[in-house]
Amino acid sequence: MSTGMRGVIYGPVASWRLGCSLGVDPVSRAEKTCSFDCVYCQLGRTRHHTAERREFVPLARLVGEFEELPALHLDYVTFSGMAEPALASNLGEAIDEVKRRIQAPVAVLTNSSLMWKPEVRAALSRADKVVAKLDAPTEELLRAINRPVQGITLQEILSGIRALRDEYRGCLALQMMLFKDNQDQAEALAQLAREIEPDEVEVNTPLRPCAVKPLPPEALAEMMTAFRGLNALSVYQAERPAVRPLDMEETLQRRPVL
Repeated sequence: MSTGMRGVIYGPVASWRLGCSLGVDPVSRAEKTCSFDCVYCQLGRTRHHTAERREFVPLARLVGEFEELPALHLDYVTFSGMAEPALASNLGEAIDEVKRRIQAPVAVLTNSSLMWKPEVRAALSRADKVVAKLDAPTEELLRAINRPVQGITLQEILSGIRALRDEYRGCLALQMMLFKDNQDQAEALAQLAREIEPDEVEVNTPLRPCAVKPLPPEALAEMMTAFRGLNALSVYQAERPAVRPLDMEETLQRRPVL
């Protein structure tokens, strides 16, 4: 099995949530490494299913790639990629290094599975925006949709998100992926959002090629009524900027369809 490394930086990409976004992959493994194995993931099955945090990319390598960047107009620098970013034990330091070199705000896309750890929340708190996944209001659905590594529970995930909400002074967004398996749970998910009180809720459906079909616009629009009173946006309502990646191959490894 390959353990080769990829570049740390990819994109920029056109994000419906974050505009022109330069990606940073703090794990950068050649194969998908995650604490989840979501049925809708555009990157396919998780090859390294783990919740163990460690250093994958030395800070010197990250800094070296940033120092070679041309001038870019960016809306965000976003930690994401082939893995759950919080698996990188040096995530907080990596965010600091990026902020020293780029004027754009920094976001982290996380599956929320490790947020119950104080050290993970401390790292995430260095970012300007945290986008936290929450697809399931029950343990049964978490197992069916997100397929977490053994030991991760919905109770831990919710406690971690709530703790971050209490501690964090940046923008906290909840991302909810809706499709046939949880489309009848919109009200329950919206109620969790009301209890957590995020700054925004991003309601998504799997538009990139994957193992499940997206909900049509009219179905997602109907579900949006469950999120009344919240600062909620649907993927179908969002506009995307025109963006050209610096390296198409590196970008397509993380974003199969732009």
